[in-house]
Amino acid sequence: MSFLTDRKRAQGAGSGRQGTHHHWQMMVSSVALAVLAPIFVFTFGYGLGGSYEEVLAYFGKPFPAIVAALTLIVTVTHFTHEANEAVEDYVHGTAQKLTLIGLQVFSYLLIGAGLFAIARIAL
Repeated sequence: MSFLTDRKRAQGAGSGRQGTHHHWQMMVSSVALAVLAPIFVFTFGYGLGGSYEEVLAYFGKPFPAIVAALTLIVTVTHFTHEANEAVEDYVHGTAQKLTLIGLQVFSYLLIGAGLFAIARIAL
C-alpha cells in the first residue's frame, strides 16, 4: 500500500503541453473538411456520367482540380494527426517510433501520388 497523495502520484506524469495545439489542429481541419467535402462531392458528381474526354476536360479546369487537391491534402493530414495520437497512446518503445515514421511516410506518399494524379489529369 502506498501512502502517497494523489497529487504526489500525478506529479511528473503531467501533460505533454501539446494537447491544445493538437485540439486546434483537429478543429481547423474538421471545419475545413466540413466545407470541402460537400463541395468536392458536388464537383466530383457533376463531372461523372460523361465520356472519357468530357470528364478529362471537366477535371482539367482549375476549380475541380483545386478542390480535389485541397480535399486530398486536408483529409490525409487530418487522418495522419489522428492516427499519430492513436499510435502515441497505444504503442510504446521502438515500435512506436517505427510506426510513427511509417505512418508519416505513408501519408506523404499518399499525398504525393494523389497530387501527381490530379496534376496529370489537370494538365
